[in-house]
Amino acid sequence: MFIDKAKIYVKGGHGGSGCVSFRREKYVPKGGPDGGDGGKGGDVILVADPNLSTLLDFKYNPRYEAERGEHGKGANKHGRNGKDKIVRVPVGTVIKNARTGEILGDLIEPGQSIVVARGGRGGRGNARFASPTNQAPREWEPGEPGEEKELELELKLIADVGLVGLPNAGKSTLLSKISAARPKIADYPFTTLSPNLGIVKYRDYGSFAVADIPGLIEGAHRGKGLGMEFLRHIERTRVLVLLIECQSQDLKADYLTLLNELEKYNPGLIKRPRIVAVTKIDICPELDISALKKLVKEPICTISSVTGEGLEPLKDLIWQELERVKHEIE
Repeated sequence: MFIDKAKIYVKGGHGGSGCVSFRREKYVPKGGPDGGDGGKGGDVILVADPNLSTLLDFKYNPRYEAERGEHGKGANKHGRNGKDKIVRVPVGTVIKNARTGEILGDLIEPGQSIVVARGGRGGRGNARFASPTNQAPREWEPGEPGEEKELELELKLIADVGLVGLPNAGKSTLLSKISAARPKIADYPFTTLSPNLGIVKYRDYGSFAVADIPGLIEGAHRGKGLGMEFLRHIERTRVLVLLIECQSQDLKADYLTLLNELEKYNPGLIKRPRIVAVTKIDICPELDISALKKLVKEPICTISSVTGEGLEPLKDLIWQELERVKHEIE
């Protein structure tokens, strides 16, 4: 099951309290104070793990607390610090404060971590309060409580290329042909109910990741259909491939619908490099795309995932766009 949103509760460990103690040894009837400090509470730390791909675990286990610090002891013995609580999340997880909506972190690299709830400081023992005028202090400090937070985790897939199209445009079929991914494929709209990720090998020297999301329909940016739920998974992509079915009654209208939904969801998406691919060309051998070519400024090609026609040129176009974006960043 693919789960890309979850709410969790995290709490840092409580700090240990300081100790009130006095040195008592043979022939030393009035030893000074020797109460040790309490240990610091453990932190709750989120770590990006490349072996995870969904937030499903957090649906069944939403509470995470770090260990509390030990109390101080006599003979100036400090309490042990509490152990940190390590919580592993998928790479690409955005962490937000559930109450304020503030973004606390974005874990986009394997091994990247963030402290989301700090443990409380340990209290001071009475040895810390000794002074020339107070040589037998009985003061001590309790440990401080750890931070408590409710967090909202949101997973955004990390892919180089995003496949975008209306329902039944052939996105999943294309992904299955150019990568080892095996998404569900059927001849009806909304076959894809969750995002799919595939790695495409390019010639003998390269590869890139492709994300396939459920089909968009007009009004997707407002939550209509499934688009709103999964459009965030293409926010990290560097190149978008717009797929338009050759049997569409109006190719230009489909193209404009896709652009409109992307722009209304996130204006930044419309500025990404794009490629237009007209799909299922094997059943439209007489198709004329001259009118569409006049409208679009980006590269356009025709493909058939069934026969393989146009797939290699499409991969060439994608690779060229990815290389161009890479050089622009550098």
